[in-house]
Amino acid sequence: MLEIRDIDVGYGGLRVLQEFSIRIARERPAAVLGTNGAGKTTLCRTLSGLLPVRRGQILFDGEDVTALGSAERVRRGIVQVPEGRQVFPEMSVLDNLRLGAFVHGEPSREEIAEVHALFPILAERSRQNAGLLSGGEQQMLALGRALMTRPRLLILDEPSQGLAPKAVDQVGEAVRRIAARGVAILLVEQNLALAEMVAEHAFILETGRCVRDGPAAELLSGDALAKSYLGI
Repeated sequence: MLEIRDIDVGYGGLRVLQEFSIRIARERPAAVLGTNGAGKTTLCRTLSGLLPVRRGQILFDGEDVTALGSAERVRRGIVQVPEGRQVFPEMSVLDNLRLGAFVHGEPSREEIAEVHALFPILAERSRQNAGLLSGGEQQMLALGRALMTRPRLLILDEPSQGLAPKAVDQVGEAVRRIAARGVAILLVEQNLALAEMVAEHAFILETGRCVRDGPAAELLSGDALAKSYLGI
Protein backbone atom coordinates (compact mmCIF):
# COMPACT_ATOMS: atom_id res chain seq x y z
CA MET A 1 0.00 0.00 0.00
CA LEU A 2 2.73 2.47 1.02
CA GLU A 3 6.21 2.21 -0.43
CA ILE A 4 9.02 4.61 0.42
CA ARG A 5 11.96 4.35 -1.96
CA ASP A 6 15.37 5.70 -0.94
CA ILE A 7 14.18 9.11 0.24
CA ASP A 8 16.45 11.86 1.50
CA VAL A 9 14.85 14.58 3.64
CA GLY A 10 16.38 17.33 5.71
CA TYR A 11 16.41 20.91 6.94
CA GLY A 12 18.82 23.29 5.25
CA GLY A 13 22.14 21.53 5.02
CA LEU A 14 21.15 18.83 7.52
CA ARG A 15 20.15 15.41 6.20
CA VAL A 16 17.73 13.70 8.58
CA LEU A 17 16.38 10.78 6.53
CA GLN A 18 19.04 9.17 4.36
CA GLU A 19 18.23 6.62 1.65
CA PHE A 20 15.26 5.58 3.75
CA SER A 21 13.14 2.74 2.35
CA ILE A 22 10.23 0.74 3.79
CA ARG A 23 7.08 -0.99 2.50
CA ILE A 24 3.80 -1.20 4.41
CA ALA A 25 0.87 -3.49 3.61
CA ARG A 26 -2.72 -2.49 4.40
CA GLU A 27 -3.47 -5.72 6.25
CA ARG A 28 -0.40 -5.59 8.54
CA PRO A 29 -0.25 -2.68 11.03
CA ALA A 30 3.33 -1.44 11.15
CA ALA A 31 5.51 0.42 13.62
CA VAL A 32 8.62 2.51 13.11
CA LEU A 33 10.65 2.74 16.31
CA GLY A 34 13.67 4.77 17.28
CA THR A 35 15.10 7.06 19.94
CA ASN A 36 14.68 10.83 20.07
CA GLY A 37 16.54 12.36 17.15
CA ALA A 38 16.35 9.26 14.98
CA GLY A 39 14.08 11.02 12.46
CA LYS A 40 10.63 9.77 13.47
CA THR A 41 8.77 13.09 13.36
CA THR A 42 10.59 14.05 10.16
CA LEU A 43 9.28 10.84 8.63
CA CYS A 44 5.70 11.67 9.69
CA ARG A 45 5.93 15.20 8.33
CA THR A 46 7.35 13.92 5.07
CA LEU A 47 4.61 11.34 4.57
CA SER A 48 2.00 14.01 5.33
CA GLY A 49 3.44 16.35 2.68
CA LEU A 50 4.73 18.94 5.15
CA LEU A 51 8.39 18.44 4.22
CA PRO A 52 9.71 18.07 0.65
CA VAL A 53 11.60 15.00 -0.51
CA ARG A 54 15.02 15.85 -1.90
CA ARG A 55 15.55 12.47 -3.47
CA GLY A 56 13.55 9.26 -3.86
CA GLN A 57 9.86 8.43 -4.14
CA ILE A 58 6.75 7.86 -2.05
CA LEU A 59 4.17 5.54 -3.61
CA PHE A 60 0.64 5.09 -2.28
CA ASP A 61 -1.36 2.25 -3.80
CA GLY A 62 1.13 2.27 -6.66
CA GLU A 63 0.72 5.99 -7.40
CA ASP A 64 3.62 8.42 -7.02
CA VAL A 65 2.52 11.00 -4.42
CA THR A 66 5.99 12.45 -3.77
CA ALA A 67 5.14 15.90 -5.13
CA LEU A 68 1.62 16.17 -3.69
CA GLY A 69 0.86 18.70 -0.97
CA SER A 70 -0.61 17.83 2.40
CA ALA A 71 -4.24 18.70 1.55
CA GLU A 72 -4.22 16.48 -1.53
CA ARG A 73 -2.68 13.61 0.43
CA VAL A 74 -5.47 13.90 3.01
CA ARG A 75 -8.03 13.74 0.20
CA ARG A 76 -6.40 10.53 -0.97
CA GLY A 77 -6.57 9.04 2.50
CA ILE A 78 -3.12 9.68 3.99
CA VAL A 79 -3.91 11.14 7.43
CA GLN A 80 -1.66 11.92 10.39
CA VAL A 81 -2.52 12.10 14.08
CA PRO A 82 0.14 14.62 15.14
CA GLU A 83 2.49 14.44 18.07
CA GLY A 84 0.99 16.17 21.10
CA ARG A 85 -2.60 15.57 19.90
CA GLN A 86 -3.15 19.25 18.95
CA VAL A 87 -6.87 19.40 19.69
CA PHE A 88 -8.53 22.83 19.79
CA PRO A 89 -8.96 23.36 23.54
CA GLU A 90 -11.53 26.18 23.43
CA MET A 91 -13.80 24.29 21.04
CA SER A 92 -16.21 21.54 22.00
CA VAL A 93 -15.40 17.89 21.53
CA LEU A 94 -18.10 17.68 18.86
CA ASP A 95 -16.77 20.69 16.95
CA ASN A 96 -13.27 19.19 17.03
CA LEU A 97 -14.71 16.09 15.39
CA ARG A 98 -16.55 18.15 12.79
CA LEU A 99 -13.31 19.90 11.84
CA GLY A 100 -11.86 16.53 10.91
CA ALA A 101 -14.38 16.24 8.10
CA PHE A 102 -13.42 19.56 6.45
CA VAL A 103 -12.07 17.84 3.34
CA HIS A 104 -15.42 16.22 2.64
CA GLY A 105 -17.76 18.89 4.00
CA GLU A 106 -20.21 18.61 6.88
CA PRO A 107 -20.06 15.12 8.44
CA SER A 108 -23.12 12.92 8.47
CA ARG A 109 -24.80 11.81 11.68
CA GLU A 110 -23.74 8.28 10.82
CA GLU A 111 -20.05 9.24 10.69
CA ILE A 112 -20.24 10.97 14.06
CA ALA A 113 -22.16 8.01 15.49
CA GLU A 114 -19.43 5.62 14.28
CA VAL A 115 -16.76 7.62 16.10
CA HIS A 116 -18.94 7.80 19.24
CA ALA A 117 -19.42 4.02 19.09
CA LEU A 118 -15.65 3.58 18.97
CA PHE A 119 -15.01 6.18 21.70
CA PRO A 120 -18.10 6.45 23.97
CA ILE A 121 -16.37 9.03 26.17
CA LEU A 122 -16.50 11.48 23.25
CA ALA A 123 -20.28 11.11 23.08
CA GLU A 124 -20.59 11.67 26.82
CA ARG A 125 -18.52 14.85 26.63
CA SER A 126 -19.51 16.10 23.19
CA ARG A 127 -20.49 19.59 24.48
CA GLN A 128 -17.49 19.95 26.78
CA ASN A 129 -14.46 21.99 25.72
CA ALA A 130 -11.67 19.72 24.50
CA GLY A 131 -9.14 21.41 26.76
CA LEU A 132 -10.92 19.98 29.80
CA LEU A 133 -10.34 16.37 28.72
CA SER A 134 -7.57 14.26 30.22
CA GLY A 135 -4.50 13.48 28.10
CA GLY A 136 -5.82 10.03 27.21
CA GLU A 137 -9.24 11.44 26.31
CA GLN A 138 -7.63 14.08 24.12
CA GLN A 139 -5.74 11.34 22.30
CA MET A 140 -9.05 9.55 21.71
CA LEU A 141 -10.41 12.82 20.32
CA ALA A 142 -7.40 13.20 18.03
CA LEU A 143 -7.97 9.66 16.74
CA GLY A 144 -11.68 10.30 16.29
CA ARG A 145 -11.03 13.56 14.46
CA ALA A 146 -8.65 11.74 12.11
CA LEU A 147 -11.28 9.09 11.39
CA MET A 148 -13.66 11.84 10.26
CA THR A 149 -11.34 12.42 7.29
CA ARG A 150 -12.10 8.86 6.06
CA PRO A 151 -8.47 7.71 6.16
CA ARG A 152 -7.05 4.79 4.26
CA LEU A 153 -3.66 5.12 5.98
CA LEU A 154 -3.43 6.49 9.52
CA ILE A 155 -0.01 7.76 10.64
CA LEU A 156 0.34 8.04 14.42
CA ASP A 157 3.20 10.24 15.63
CA GLU A 158 4.15 9.31 19.22
CA PRO A 159 0.58 8.79 20.51
CA SER A 160 1.92 7.57 23.88
CA GLN A 161 3.65 10.88 24.61
CA GLY A 162 2.75 12.23 28.03
CA LEU A 163 0.23 9.48 28.81
CA ALA A 164 0.00 7.26 31.87
CA PRO A 165 0.45 3.50 31.24
CA LYS A 166 -3.29 2.84 31.56
CA ALA A 167 -4.06 5.51 28.95
CA VAL A 168 -1.39 4.07 26.64
CA ASP A 169 -3.13 0.69 26.86
CA GLN A 170 -6.45 2.34 26.00
CA VAL A 171 -4.90 4.03 22.97
CA GLY A 172 -3.39 0.74 21.85
CA GLU A 173 -6.74 -1.03 22.07
CA ALA A 174 -8.41 1.80 20.14
CA VAL A 175 -5.81 1.59 17.37
CA ARG A 176 -6.36 -2.15 17.11
CA ARG A 177 -10.09 -1.57 16.67
CA ILE A 178 -9.41 1.02 13.97
CA ALA A 179 -7.13 -1.43 12.14
CA ALA A 180 -9.88 -4.05 12.31
CA ARG A 181 -12.09 -1.64 10.36
CA GLY A 182 -9.69 -1.88 7.40
CA VAL A 183 -7.62 1.26 8.01
CA ALA A 184 -3.88 0.79 7.44
CA ILE A 185 -1.79 1.79 10.46
CA LEU A 186 1.71 3.24 10.68
CA LEU A 187 2.68 3.80 14.32
CA VAL A 188 5.80 5.95 14.76
CA GLU A 189 6.93 5.54 18.36
CA GLN A 190 9.61 4.84 20.92
CA ASN A 191 7.23 3.11 23.32
CA LEU A 192 8.07 -0.57 22.85
CA ALA A 193 5.01 -1.86 24.73
CA LEU A 194 2.58 0.09 22.53
CA ALA A 195 4.33 -1.10 19.37
CA GLU A 196 4.13 -4.71 20.52
CA MET A 197 0.43 -4.25 21.24
CA VAL A 198 -0.44 -2.72 17.86
CA ALA A 199 2.04 -3.75 15.18
CA GLU A 200 2.47 -6.91 13.15
CA HIS A 201 5.59 -5.64 11.37
CA ALA A 202 8.25 -3.31 12.75
CA PHE A 203 11.07 -1.16 11.44
CA ILE A 204 13.98 0.20 13.49
CA LEU A 205 15.04 3.74 12.61
CA GLU A 206 18.52 4.88 13.57
CA THR A 207 20.04 8.23 12.51
CA GLY A 208 17.72 8.53 9.55
CA ARG A 209 18.08 5.01 8.20
CA CYS A 210 16.04 1.84 8.49
CA VAL A 211 18.60 -0.50 10.02
CA ARG A 212 16.39 -3.53 10.59
CA ASP A 213 12.85 -4.79 10.01
CA GLY A 214 10.79 -7.91 10.49
CA PRO A 215 7.73 -9.39 12.22
CA ALA A 216 7.06 -7.31 15.32
CA ALA A 217 6.71 -10.34 17.59
CA GLU A 218 10.27 -11.40 16.72
CA LEU A 219 12.00 -8.07 16.21
CA LEU A 220 10.78 -6.36 19.38
CA SER A 221 11.17 -9.26 21.80
CA GLY A 222 14.94 -9.19 22.30
CA ASP A 223 16.43 -7.25 25.20
CA ALA A 224 19.64 -6.68 23.27
CA LEU A 225 17.76 -5.07 20.41
CA ALA A 226 15.85 -2.79 22.77
CA LYS A 227 19.03 -1.69 24.50
CA SER A 228 20.90 -1.16 21.24
CA TYR A 229 18.34 0.71 19.16
CA LEU A 230 15.81 2.14 21.60
CA GLY A 231 18.10 3.15 24.43
CA ILE A 232 16.19 1.26 27.14
